[in-house]
Amino acid sequence: MLAPVKMNLRSQATLGRVLDDLGATLLELVHGDADRGGDIGGVAIHDPLEEPVLPQRALVLGVGLREPAEVATLLRTLGRHDATALVLRAPLALTPELRQAADESGVALLALTRGASWAQLAALLRALLAEGDVGDAEPQTIGGMPSGDLFALANAVAALLDAPVTIEDRSSRVLAFSGRQDEADPSRVETILGRQVPEHYSRMLAERGVFRDLYRSDQPVFVEPRGEPDGFSVPRVAVAVRAGDEVLGSIWAAVREPLSGERSQALRDAARLVALHMLRIRAGADVERRLRADLLSTALEGGAGAREALHRLGLADQPVVVLALAMLPPGDESIGADVNLTSERQRLADGLAMHLTAVHPRCVAALVGDVAYGLLPVARDGDGEQRALRIATDFLDRVGDRVRAVIGIGAVAADAGGLADARAGADRALRVLRSGPAHGTHGHRVARLADVHVESLVLELRDLVAARGDRPTGPVARLFAYDEQHHANLVDTLRAWLDAFGDVIAASAAMYVHPNTFRYRLRRLAEVGGLDLTDPEARFAAMLQLRVITPGAAADRSR
Repeated sequence: MLAPVKMNLRSQATLGRVLDDLGATLLELVHGDADRGGDIGGVAIHDPLEEPVLPQRALVLGVGLREPAEVATLLRTLGRHDATALVLRAPLALTPELRQAADESGVALLALTRGASWAQLAALLRALLAEGDVGDAEPQTIGGMPSGDLFALANAVAALLDAPVTIEDRSSRVLAFSGRQDEADPSRVETILGRQVPEHYSRMLAERGVFRDLYRSDQPVFVEPRGEPDGFSVPRVAVAVRAGDEVLGSIWAAVREPLSGERSQALRDAARLVALHMLRIRAGADVERRLRADLLSTALEGGAGAREALHRLGLADQPVVVLALAMLPPGDESIGADVNLTSERQRLADGLAMHLTAVHPRCVAALVGDVAYGLLPVARDGDGEQRALRIATDFLDRVGDRVRAVIGIGAVAADAGGLADARAGADRALRVLRSGPAHGTHGHRVARLADVHVESLVLELRDLVAARGDRPTGPVARLFAYDEQHHANLVDTLRAWLDAFGDVIAASAAMYVHPNTFRYRLRRLAEVGGLDLTDPEARFAAMLQLRVITPGAAADRSR
């Protein structure tokens, strides 16, 4: 399988754009056309043990691939799935076999530079291809730059200063970088490859008081090498990125000499613009969460707006399975429990979203009320419910026992018109699981509606009975009346016998009485209730009433 890495794509996320931003430093085009294929639809990691599940026009990371024959076979497979490019570890020898396979498939071959990890590349691509808010028809701009596009901003600052630039957060993690990084020194290359300023460089800057000077002023700070080892040979100029009194990060440029007054002013102006973008990114996470929840809720309701909501979520005209996740109530109550529970629900919903999007890049999950719903795209010719069952089980296994949660799974919705019914099925399965093992779930944490259909019907019958105010009738009513008058337990005896399918030994053990005592009570309840225990219809009627119409303590035990 090609296991997808989460990827929300912005407009113009083409292979050419990726190579422009990451080329020379991380990626090299070995063979193919960088302008082919339009926007990249996602990134996937090659897994030779699973069937391929690819987003459209995928960029595939060929982790561990080396043999030309294996690579050629994968290229042809990717070509059938309309993939854009395959990334392999450098050095990559372009054999005639690989060239022919790449030409036939139309899939470009890229090489990942030595020293960079696949995880680093995936993180860079995630930042580079992030699209911002869900459903925006046109990208918002700040200062003429797409909102939140720090890579474009880094390139713009680099053009102003005529120097390679990085944008970093307060922890010296690299958020974005410009092109031309090969013009700097080995320390900058190490920083880019690791997405983090190496510890020994950070320590050196701290000891020299660079960070102190940087964060105390809005003026650029010039840092000149003082014979430091390990590749720091090109001077740096840095400026803090601020939002009011808060320091968000910094901009670093590798320069040959101190900046002129004009360029220093340009760097200060750029820092203010970067601050706006960084604030927009930070706020955008909450905005996107709310928007996803609104779109997901609209889609699940069905109706005229469902198709448009699915389109904005990137799931139009694709079969999906609905997952409904809920936390079981805590075992005790405490001050502030409601606030803690709300936060825990949101964290669990975020965890589900992350888990699902690691499986498929177009998955979506959000908290709607007290239930987190997820939409999982599935193949039209596969067993979508079974796949969802495995994924949901794996998620709860990863969560462990720290959080008591259950997941209901609905039937596959072929289109927007079937989504409301699929959601209803997931809700019905979830309700059974939340009701507990008394309804036959036996402690299961995940279930499809088909797995708990009968239990769901029993709960719905109980709703109907409660709404109409029905009471027990016939033999069961007489047994309840007798127990109440004589403080007996004939109803419990009947329940145990029916649950044990007539096995007196098992039923008496459940009641903690001797089998002869149980047999006596059984004869007594048949006499008092006028119940023919040999009649299958009478047994079914008694069992149905005990399951559905159970007032008082009996009802509490079966809920």
